[in-house]
Amino acid sequence: MKLEVGDRYDSVIHNSDLVSRDLSWLKFNERVLDQAKKAHRTVFEKLKFLAITASNLDEFFMIRVGSLYNYLDYDKERIDYSGLREEPFKSRLMKDCQIFHQDQHDHFTKNILPQLSEEGTILCNTSKLSTEEQEKVKQYFQRAIYPMLTPMVYDGYRTFPILMNKLLIFGVVTTSPGERKDMRKLSFVQIPANIPRFFEVEREDALLLIPIEEVIRENIVSLFRNVEIEGVSLFRITRNGDFTLEESEDMDANFLEEVKRKLMERKTGRVVRIEIEEGYSKWMLNSLLERWNLKMDSVFLVKRSSMIDFTGLWQIVGNKKFRDRLPQIPEPVKPLSYQEEGRAEIFEILKEKDILLHHPYNNIDSILDLIEKAAEDPDVMAIKMTIYRLAKESRITRALLKAAENGKHVSVLFEVKARFDEENNIREAKKLQKAGCFVIYGITHLKTHTKLLLIVRKDSNEITRYVHLGSGNYNEDTARLYTDIGLMTTNEVLANDVSEFFNVITGHSMPSQYKNLITAPRDMRNQLIEYIEQEAENSRNGLPSGIFIKVNSLEDSEIIYALYRASQSGVTVKLIIRGICCLRPGRQGLSENIEVISIVGDFLEHSRIYHFHNNGETRTYAGSADMMVRSFDKRLESLFKVEAPLLEKQLMNILAYNLKDNANAYVMQEDGSYLAKSPKEGEEVFNVHKEFFNLDPEKVSQVQLLG
Repeated sequence: MKLEVGDRYDSVIHNSDLVSRDLSWLKFNERVLDQAKKAHRTVFEKLKFLAITASNLDEFFMIRVGSLYNYLDYDKERIDYSGLREEPFKSRLMKDCQIFHQDQHDHFTKNILPQLSEEGTILCNTSKLSTEEQEKVKQYFQRAIYPMLTPMVYDGYRTFPILMNKLLIFGVVTTSPGERKDMRKLSFVQIPANIPRFFEVEREDALLLIPIEEVIRENIVSLFRNVEIEGVSLFRITRNGDFTLEESEDMDANFLEEVKRKLMERKTGRVVRIEIEEGYSKWMLNSLLERWNLKMDSVFLVKRSSMIDFTGLWQIVGNKKFRDRLPQIPEPVKPLSYQEEGRAEIFEILKEKDILLHHPYNNIDSILDLIEKAAEDPDVMAIKMTIYRLAKESRITRALLKAAENGKHVSVLFEVKARFDEENNIREAKKLQKAGCFVIYGITHLKTHTKLLLIVRKDSNEITRYVHLGSGNYNEDTARLYTDIGLMTTNEVLANDVSEFFNVITGHSMPSQYKNLITAPRDMRNQLIEYIEQEAENSRNGLPSGIFIKVNSLEDSEIIYALYRASQSGVTVKLIIRGICCLRPGRQGLSENIEVISIVGDFLEHSRIYHFHNNGETRTYAGSADMMVRSFDKRLESLFKVEAPLLEKQLMNILAYNLKDNANAYVMQEDGSYLAKSPKEGEEVFNVHKEFFNLDPEKVSQVQLLG
C-alpha cells in the first residue's frame, strides 16, 4: 500500500530514538489544557488554565516557530530530532498546532461558556443588551475608545503600516462610492493593549461581559464615513521573537544598546501566525499571506461563537467578584530544618546548621529577610548575587539599594537577556547602578541562569560567608506558584565554591576545581554523564543502582543516550519531567528500564533534583539547570551537592512524593504521548501539591527510593 505523505512522516517520527522537542512541548501544553477539563475544577480555574495555554502558545510561536522560520527564510539546514527536515517538519508541526487550537476553542465554546453562564457570567455581543445598556456601551465607545483608535490605510500612496505583535486588529476593506471593485482599499484598526478586554454590564442576577472587539465592531462605521465597507475582519498576528545577539569586538561597550535594538526588532519581526475570525475577507487574507510569505497552515480560524486571544480571560479570572471561586493557597509551613523560623536570629541559626527551603510550601520570606537584614546589619561587608527575573515591585531591589546606601559593597549580575523580562531587568539594574552598586549586565555570549547569593559578614574577629543557592528566581510573586528548592548555608566548602564562581562571573578567573558545585558551561554535561555511567557500571557488577531525576526539560541527546545505555545495563531510571522530554521511555532494547512522568497541576513544577544511588554512597544535587543543550553550553548554570543527611532525605522525599502522585501525574508512553495517572482501585488520592503542606518528619527520615 502506498503511504500518504503524512503517513510517511509519521513513520520517520516513530522510528527515531528521540522525540521532537517542539512536538513534545505541544504535548505538554495539552496536559495544561487537560487541567481546564478536570471535573473537580471551578469554571474560573478552567478559565485560568485556558489562558495559560494561550500565553504558552503565543510564546511557542514567537520563539520556537520563530526559530524554525530563521532556518526556512535563510535557507539554513536543520534536521529535527524527529528525523524531518525543515519544510516537512513545519508541515507536521502546524498540523499538530491546528489540532490543539481546535481543541482549545471547542472546549471553550462547548463546555466553559455554558458553565460560565450557569454562574451568572455571560459573554455576549451588544445585541443581547437592553436599550439602556446599549446606550451605556455607546457612550463608553465614544468617550474612552474612539479617541484611541487610529485607522491606517494601505494603498498605492501609503506604505504598509506596522501591525503590532499580539494585538487584536480589524482589517477593513473599503471602496469609494462609484469606484470599481479593483479600486478597493485596506485599512487597519489596532485595538490598544491598555483597553480592558471586556466591558462589564452588571445586572441584579448576572454579569454581562462584552468583548471590546464587539463594542468596536458595532461602531466601526464611525471611523469610515462616506465610503462603502465591503468587509470587516478581526485578526491577530504573532511575530518572530527569537533573536540572538550578534557578536562583535565592541559588544561590552554596546551591550545594552544591542539588547534594546533587538527588543525593538521583536516588535516588527516576521509574522509566523495569523489568528482570524470566520467570515474574513479572502482578498484581505490573500494580501496578508503574500506580504508575509505564509501558507494557509499558518492561519488559525476562530468561530464567531468563540474569541481570539484567550489571554484576555485573565480579566475574568482576576475579577474581585470571583476571588472566592478560585482555590486559596494554604499558608506556608515551617521548613523541617528551620522550625525556629520567625523566632530566632537567622545569622546565628545558619552558623549552626543548613536550611533547605521548598517553595511555595515554605515561605520565600526567609530569603528576603536574610537579604533585608544583611542590608541593615552594620557587620555585613558585602552582598553578591545573580538575578534572572524579579517581581515588579521587588523587595530584593529595595534591599540592595538600602545596602549600597549603607556603604556595603554590592555586586549584582543582572541577566538582561532573560526572555520577555529584558526591559524590567534593564530598568532595575540601572536603579542599582545609579545607587553605586557594581552591576554586570550578563556575560556576553552566555545567559546567566544560576541562582546564587553570597553575604560576607564580620562578627567579632570572625568572617562568615552566608550562601543561598536555589533552583528558582528571586521573585516573591512567582515563589507562591512555582515549586523550587533553596539551600541556605555557611558551609565553607560551598562558600568557597560560590566565591570562586562569582570570581569567574565578575572577573577573569578559571578555578581548577569545584568541590560541591557542578557548573556549566564548563563541565556539567560530562559530570552528569560520568555519574550516569557509574550507575551503569555498578549494575553490570551486580551492585544496587538507580537514577532519579526531576527537571523541567530533557533535550540533550548526549545525556539521553547515556540514560539509554544505563537502562540497557539494568539501571532503574525514573524521571520526573514537567515539560519537554525528548527521550523515549519503554522502547524495547533501548529504554525498558526508564519511566517518565510529568506533574502538571496547581503549582508549576520548577525544582531540579538529581539523585544517584551510587551503591549506597548517594549523590544528590539540586539547582537551576535542566538537561538541555542550552543549559550545558549556552548558560552559566550550577548544581549544588546536598550532604546534610536530613536535607538530602528531604530532596529524596520530594522525588518519592512526585513518583507517588496520582492526581497530577501523566505517564509518558513510548510514542511520546501521555496518559493521566489516577488512583487504582482502593487507593487513596495522593496529590503532591497538597501533601507537602503536611510533611511528616519521621516519614521523610525513612524515605527510600530503591527497594
